[in-house]
Amino acid sequence: GEDRWLRLELKLLADVALVGFPNVGKSTLISRISAAKPKVADYPFTTLEPHLGVVRMEDGEEYVVADVPGLIEGAAEGRGLGHRFLRHIERARVLCVLLDVAPAAERSPADQLDVLLTELGAYQPDLLTRERVVVASRADLAQPGDGFSGDDLPADLRISAVTGEGIAALRGRLAAAVRAARAELPAPTQFVVHRAVQEGYTVSREGGGWVVEGREALRAVNLSDLTRRDALEETHRRLERLGVDRALARAGARPGDQVRIG
Repeated sequence: GEDRWLRLELKLLADVALVGFPNVGKSTLISRISAAKPKVADYPFTTLEPHLGVVRMEDGEEYVVADVPGLIEGAAEGRGLGHRFLRHIERARVLCVLLDVAPAAERSPADQLDVLLTELGAYQPDLLTRERVVVASRADLAQPGDGFSGDDLPADLRISAVTGEGIAALRGRLAAAVRAARAELPAPTQFVVHRAVQEGYTVSREGGGWVVEGREALRAVNLSDLTRRDALEETHRRLERLGVDRALARAGARPGDQVRIG
């Protein structure tokens, strides 16, 4: 229904997909590098749908990161939630692969990377040609000599979303990877029509419902995961503060009417 299409639209917006086994620290990481506040808990499949976060660099550059549900071995053949998880990765331009270097990890980082890349390639081979950043996650828990913290780690960076180690470097590395991926996109072949951005908002009829247009109304709903009740409630509060409810009522809208924003 509506939620399914919203999730599809959100998936198309992601520049970076965080890929890793369950409990590797993806949700904690996205909460550190963006304003996203996903649910975090210590059990498999805490994340069942992607959470999106916008990373804003100091120079104003922005990119969108998706906290993708954790993969398991056999996902490409449908084990666990299989293709439901993998399909969220398809449209991301950059893959950020997180390897768990905590002593409690069931596999070595090298084995984790091998399994993850095997599952991605089995599902869609061109995923292996995407821009990729491999990260040693939960580095604060790694101990010297435990085999998870040496120089032979198959990773570009070591990070800890808890202590902040390597987070700034990761933000910069991902920004560079997104720039490189965007530069490879084919030039648009269609005509582009530029229109002045409408400030504030307007309310107008659209079929049997209503449409609200304008920058402020769009800003109130854009990049929020409206499948989450708390995010949806906050969006309603923003629209109410803008006076959208009153404007709809003045235009003749009634409770139950369909209203489209964006």
